[in-house]
Amino acid sequence: MTNAYTLAAHADGRGNPMFRFAAPQAFFPLAGKMIPWFAMLAAVFAAAGLYVSFFVAPTDFQQGESYRVIFIHVAAAWMSMFLYVVMAIWAAIGLVLNTRLSGMMASAIAPTGAMFTFVALWTGALWGKPTWGTWWVWDARLTSELILLFLYLGFIALTTAIDDPRRADRAGAVLAIVGVINVPIIYFSVKWWNTLHQGASVSLTKAPSMAATMFAGMILVALAAWMYSIVTALWRVRSIILERERNALWVRERGGEA
Repeated sequence: MTNAYTLAAHADGRGNPMFRFAAPQAFFPLAGKMIPWFAMLAAVFAAAGLYVSFFVAPTDFQQGESYRVIFIHVAAAWMSMFLYVVMAIWAAIGLVLNTRLSGMMASAIAPTGAMFTFVALWTGALWGKPTWGTWWVWDARLTSELILLFLYLGFIALTTAIDDPRRADRAGAVLAIVGVINVPIIYFSVKWWNTLHQGASVSLTKAPSMAATMFAGMILVALAAWMYSIVTALWRVRSIILERERNALWVRERGGEA
C-alpha cells in the first residue's frame, strides 16, 4: 500500500537508484565531499587567471592599463547570467517534480548570483568612467543587468519572507522562471539596440577578437568564478538542508553538525 512516506521518497528521488542523490539526506554528504575539490580548483584557476590577466596580458593600445578591469568584469557578468539560468532551472524542476532539494539549490545559488551581478555593475562603472567619461548611463545592457540584480534580490526577499519552505520555493520558482526572460535581453541588447557597449569579444562561432594571453586570462578568471560558485552553492545548500531537516532523524543522529 502506498503511503505518504513512499510518495515523498519518490518525489525526492529516493525511490529510484538513478536519482538517489536528489534526496537532501543523500546529497548532504556528497556536497561535503565535493566542496574541497572545487575550492582547490577555484584557488588554482584564480591564481593563474589573475597572474595572466595583470602581469602577462599586454597593455591595450587604446585604453592602457585601465582595461584590465574587464578580466573581473566579464567573468562576473557571465556568471551573473549563467547562475540565474541555473537557479531558474532548479526552481522549475522543484515546481514541476515537487522535489525538496531543487528549491534548496535555487535558494543556495541566488546570493552568489546577486553578488556577481553587483560586481559586474560595479566593475562596469570602474571601466566606464575612463572609457565613456561617466560612471553610469541608462545603456540597454547596464539597465537590463541592473534589473537582473533586482530579480535576484526579489527572489531572495520573497523566499525568506514566507515561513513555509515549500510555499516559499513555489513562489520563488514562479519569479525565477518569469525573470529568466531578462537573460537573453542582457546578452542580445548590444545587437538589438544602439548601446555604448561593444559587441562580444568572445564567441562560440568565431575566433576571439583579442590577444591570446588576454583571452586566456579571461577564461581562467571565468573558470575560477565558476568553481567558486559551485563551492558557495554547495556550502550554502548544506546549511539550508540542516535548517530545513533539523527535525529529521538523520540530522539528529549527526548531532546537527555539518
